[in-house]
Amino acid sequence: MIGYYSLIFGICLSFFIYFFSIKNLNDTQKLDTKIIKLVFLQFLLVAISFFGLIFSFIKSDFSNETVFNHSHTTKPLFYKIAGTWGNHEGSLLLWLLVLTLFLFLFLIKSKDQPKKYKILTLLFQQIIIFGFFIFLLKTSNPFNYIFPVPQEGLGLNPILQDPLLAIHPPILYLGYVGTSIIFSSALAAICSNYISQIWASHIKKWILVAWIFLTLGILLGSIWAYYELGWGGFWFWDPVENVSLMPWLALTTLLHCILVLEKRLILTSWVVILSITTFALSMCGTFLVRSGILNSVHTFANDPERGLFILIFLFILIFLSFFVFLFFYKDETKNTKNFIGLSKETSILINNWFMMYFLSVVLVGTTYPIFLEVISSEKISVGPPFYNKLIIPFLFPFLIAMAIGPKLKWIKSNIEDKFYLFLFFIISLILSTIIIKDLKINFLLNTVLVASAIFLFFISIKEFFNKKLINFSQNFAHFSFSLLILSILFNNIFSYELITNLKVNETFETEKFKISFESIDQKNKQNFKSIIGKFTIEEFGRDIELMQPELRIYNQPNIITSEADIKVNLFYDKFMTMNYVQNEDYFNIRYQFKPFMIWIWLSTIMLSLSGLLSFIQRKYEK
Repeated sequence: MIGYYSLIFGICLSFFIYFFSIKNLNDTQKLDTKIIKLVFLQFLLVAISFFGLIFSFIKSDFSNETVFNHSHTTKPLFYKIAGTWGNHEGSLLLWLLVLTLFLFLFLIKSKDQPKKYKILTLLFQQIIIFGFFIFLLKTSNPFNYIFPVPQEGLGLNPILQDPLLAIHPPILYLGYVGTSIIFSSALAAICSNYISQIWASHIKKWILVAWIFLTLGILLGSIWAYYELGWGGFWFWDPVENVSLMPWLALTTLLHCILVLEKRLILTSWVVILSITTFALSMCGTFLVRSGILNSVHTFANDPERGLFILIFLFILIFLSFFVFLFFYKDETKNTKNFIGLSKETSILINNWFMMYFLSVVLVGTTYPIFLEVISSEKISVGPPFYNKLIIPFLFPFLIAMAIGPKLKWIKSNIEDKFYLFLFFIISLILSTIIIKDLKINFLLNTVLVASAIFLFFISIKEFFNKKLINFSQNFAHFSFSLLILSILFNNIFSYELITNLKVNETFETEKFKISFESIDQKNKQNFKSIIGKFTIEEFGRDIELMQPELRIYNQPNIITSEADIKVNLFYDKFMTMNYVQNEDYFNIRYQFKPFMIWIWLSTIMLSLSGLLSFIQRKYEK
């Protein structure tokens, strides 16, 4: 019960923090050290509560309802610990822990900022923290007591028992919750009339931190879905994937805007609105996942009361932010007169509109089925064809603008001395035509897409040979993004798959390869029984490959999962899964050849690394 009472004391501290903060607002020139101590104490109490829940999972304390619902004595220790945040209540407690941690770090790292700005940021952040305290204690208490105490728990969903997914939620939450500090800081800067280049340099670090963790969190989730769910790809436009992508798109746009604001006092309204939008999208994602509205393998809860609470809380925060924006924001920059002809800031503005368009497409595709079901009771799912038709045609101008923009100068630039850009594009178009010409696909669209990605790739590589290495982190980010787009395009163009049913000792043969079902082995593990199929894949012109996909039959809960066998090298993945065919001796076999999969993961890691380089880099382009 220590964890529960720690939460009670933690929410009580919010009142003391409010009192001393408001008292200190116009009191002295310095921030009262009592406030920092109280914020640290609040973080410490939430940490005690969180680690108390971890301890309950480790010792299998089934008197705790959360542990009973999501753990089991036979579960390995690592997954008992991961089970702490592998459920609704624990994940919300982790949210609260990161909220309080970020607030404490913000106060520590903002010593040279104006006192009024720091206190207002603290007050806005405490509104969010107080809301999550209420949410936890009222609807999602992780310390509910069960009596009589059960002898055994119900267990954790087997697909969540994975090393990668164990670290995915904490990293993703660091990105999500990082947007709360950006949100609070933006509102505080508006109220204190502190929107300036100095503020941009200060908040840019927090934007980078949130962006790095959100990028890594999405990457880990994507890799997990690839090998654990057996879908055989990196992205499926699943609704919960989309609600993590939307704040990333907004945060990426915000990052570019803050870089412009740091150089010139323009795009201030973009920065403010995106700061609010990014956090609102993070909260909206939390609402959609926790309410059970979305039908997805990722969702934790199906409780309308929880969803209603988050929805009301989200509306309160949005109303508060728009109230502050409408009544306190003063735009003294007259943005429209600052964009003259061809310039770096103009190119960033164009890219911003592209990013907002992509965000709108994802938002509509994710929420339209929800509104349609509410209005007409008709259920539909929006899949890849919708997103491909609306996003892919706009990738070409987006990539071209992304390649040319960094080569322009601030305020005004001339394109006459950029003949090499035209030359690189012609070379890219020729290479793309050579790659695509013999394939039975949409020649024009794919040629143009691949050409624009190769163009961005070449332009980014050229900058690495610049002796001054100006804006290295930015160029590295664009290079990584071009590599990501190229990997995705080649993966889609050159992939193929086979789905068939086979018995043991049967063979299936196509023009490209032959699959032989050799045998089945069974093994007993700690909390599941493993059935391993042995297959040989003979691709003509390549060596014979042994593939061993697996079925796992878990004892608690009694669920069968399919574990893919994936052979990875630098150029392609070979991916195979097997599943039972009900009431038959056959197994359903799915074999896929996926080129350049590893480069999708590596380029995303490089993209995150570019954010880290920007974070530690002291000098930017003059």
